[in-house]
Amino acid sequence: MTFRKPWASPLFPFSWRDLALTAGIFSCAVALCFFLQNAGVIEGFAPPVFVLAVLLISRLTTGYLFGLIATVLGMVCVNFVFTYPYWAFNLSLSGYPLTFFTLLMVSLITCTLTAQAKRQANLLAESEREKMRANLLRSVSHDIRTPLTSIVGSTSAVLENPGLSAREQRELLENAREEAQWLIRVVENLLSITRMGDAQARIAKEPEPAEEVLGAAAQKFRRRFPQVNVTVSAPAELLMVPMDPILIEQVLANLLENAAVHGKAGNIGLFLEREEGFARITVRDDGGGIPRKDLDGLFDGRPKPHRPPDGDGKRNMGLGLSVCRAIVLAHGGSITAKNLSRGAELSFRLPTAAQEVPI
Repeated sequence: MTFRKPWASPLFPFSWRDLALTAGIFSCAVALCFFLQNAGVIEGFAPPVFVLAVLLISRLTTGYLFGLIATVLGMVCVNFVFTYPYWAFNLSLSGYPLTFFTLLMVSLITCTLTAQAKRQANLLAESEREKMRANLLRSVSHDIRTPLTSIVGSTSAVLENPGLSAREQRELLENAREEAQWLIRVVENLLSITRMGDAQARIAKEPEPAEEVLGAAAQKFRRRFPQVNVTVSAPAELLMVPMDPILIEQVLANLLENAAVHGKAGNIGLFLEREEGFARITVRDDGGGIPRKDLDGLFDGRPKPHRPPDGDGKRNMGLGLSVCRAIVLAHGGSITAKNLSRGAELSFRLPTAAQEVPI
């Protein structure tokens, strides 16, 4: 027969963090009681102090294990150390059973409420993840359907019409290639946002020169959109920012493409600025701006109900911008958008000191 260790149960989980927390709080309670005892405070000060200690331990630790341990140790201290006769057990003390029962109930009730609160938080987080997945699927359906149709149409036209001129065939094949490249970028966004939604994933951040990351993103963008003028502005002093450079390049690629495709911008500025504890990266364009009704939910990943005038249904900015938000949040930063007198400005901040951020 095998016996299950108590900390293997969800009700009695063991962690070194909880043990250290319990030891710290309980030590503070004991020290406070010794201080009150030496100060000549009237009898009866110890039970309220240990009730508070049990309450804090039960609230801040997981499960019932450390709350119950604190209850037993608290009663030992109350009886043996801080109640006359000192340094001796006296189980016949008036009110001792009531004090023990009070501590026990405080521990059980607090642990139960804490477990319920954590369970509700987990359910809320799961609901948000499901909402994100639903929004993602809606975005993907819009982003993939049209380019696939275009690729099939272009390749079918070439295969089924051998009499097409070389120029016409080239135009159709170039169109198919452009649509395929668009699909590749959609898949890259899908992989990134899936990674951001994985509870086990962690961003591998290393200090990187932010100016070089901006320059690499701008260079790649110029190859895809040679008709758009892109400038990069950075401070003279090298700014090192903890980041995953591939993911941040993807954020910049999405923001730049959004300005070129949706904003119809002819000029885009990439700006790197140092703020207290943060690096701010801004994409500013001279295009048509962001529709006012889209500003509030710009980064939530919902497909927008309207389409550009050219009827190109695949150019939905919802997925790419939701990826930007997920990546920036995973780095411990924030992202915002606003309209200017001409064009729009999208900017995000990244902390310049390494932080451990849950995804």
